[in-house]
Amino acid sequence: MAEQSRDQRGERDVRDARGRVEEATAWEALVATARRTVADGLVVGTSGNVSVRVGDTVLVTPSGVPYDRLTPDDMTGVDLDGRQVLGTLVPTSELPMHLAVYRTTDARAVVHTHAVHATAVSTLVTELPSVHYMVGALGGPVRVAPYATYGTDELAENVRVALADRSGCLLQNHGTITYGATLDQAYDRTAQLEWMCRVWLTASSVPGLSPSLLSEEQLAAAGERLRGYGQRG
Repeated sequence: MAEQSRDQRGERDVRDARGRVEEATAWEALVATARRTVADGLVVGTSGNVSVRVGDTVLVTPSGVPYDRLTPDDMTGVDLDGRQVLGTLVPTSELPMHLAVYRTTDARAVVHTHAVHATAVSTLVTELPSVHYMVGALGGPVRVAPYATYGTDELAENVRVALADRSGCLLQNHGTITYGATLDQAYDRTAQLEWMCRVWLTASSVPGLSPSLLSEEQLAAAGERLRGYGQRG
């Protein structure tokens, strides 16, 4: 019996060690992604936030800390109910929004930005006009979640609704949020969304002309092809 107990403790120790390594690796990738949002001009200062799910733990950027100052010792994590389980820094104020995504989708990573063109579009329309087939990569026409104060459950609920059958949306007078199976995928979707918003604003600015838009059938066909895009191993 004692031998079995020692074996069980040993297995737990191994699992715990693997979990810590996985969290450390995920945190490193999260910090790199957060810094990338700044370098690529998608956020200014400490605006925006990034998270990644490891098991039932969600690692998140902490509130108000410049991304270039984050170190491995600053790892911040919560469970799916929002209880802090890792670190001492206060999690991002947008935690309710991130958790709403994880609870209702298959997301493994979430990126929220204040990208300039996307934020501008969010003040003009309730849905991004379909100017490019890459909206298919987000599941279809990109909705705008109605405005609510940042960090509130109301905003989290608005985002949840806007993300139904989508992997990204705009936040009215606020910015963007996208998710993916990896941090790279979530980030790429954010970058694509910002680019499409820039295309629409640029085309819409030509006096006397209106951008041509893709039909539902054209978008559906593009979406089908996008699902098979890339290398297959």
